Amino acid sequence: MNPSHPGLLRRALAMIGVGALILAALFFGSAGTLDYWQAWVFLLVLLTSMTFVLFYLLRRDPDLLERRLRARERQTRQQTIVVVATFIIVLAFVIPGLDRRFGWSHVPLALVLVADLILLLGYGLFFLVLRENSYAARVVQVEAGQRLVTTGPYRFVRHPMYVAVAVMYLASPLALGSAWAVLPALLLPILIMARIRDEERLLADDLPGYRQYQLTTKFRLIPGIW
Repeated sequence: MNPSHPGLLRRALAMIGVGALILAALFFGSAGTLDYWQAWVFLLVLLTSMTFVLFYLLRRDPDLLERRLRARERQTRQQTIVVVATFIIVLAFVIPGLDRRFGWSHVPLALVLVADLILLLGYGLFFLVLRENSYAARVVQVEAGQRLVTTGPYRFVRHPMYVAVAVMYLASPLALGSAWAVLPALLLPILIMARIRDEERLLADDLPGYRQYQLTTKFRLIPGIW
């Protein structure tokens, strides 16, 4: 590991560990039981993927991992979007446990497993974005020396990371065995679109070549639609 990033592994593992504990508390606390196999499989898929990406970045791109550990937005509007998105995500992760406890809906086994596969594929796209773009931070910003990336998934849409995030969150309710939790999850793409609009103004002003990139790669999230 690069010696210029002391404690990076410890900090990253701590973040993953805390995140796992929070998710487990949401899932099993709302379900009122540990007998909730959909949540166990979900956590296995998610934590395995996160651990793989963690050790890849430690080896290949510790600077990006450092960026991914920063989570505080500077813009007030982006801070508001993050707060609202967090509330919706918590709701989308609590409802499945309540659904498991009270039997509000039934998602067939095959559909749960397909949703887990989609979750894994979404994380795969997320990994491809990180491998292509060393400046794919969690916060909306343009750093000194940042270069425009137009290769890999950026050839098709301007914000492939948000595509990956949307796919993962939309698949999560069904992977957790709840049809009702799909409803709050459907609000997340709306927030992502609002975040993208603000981010694009910043990129157009501060990232060299971005305005031309907007002309050559016309769609933000979905080719042919938006």
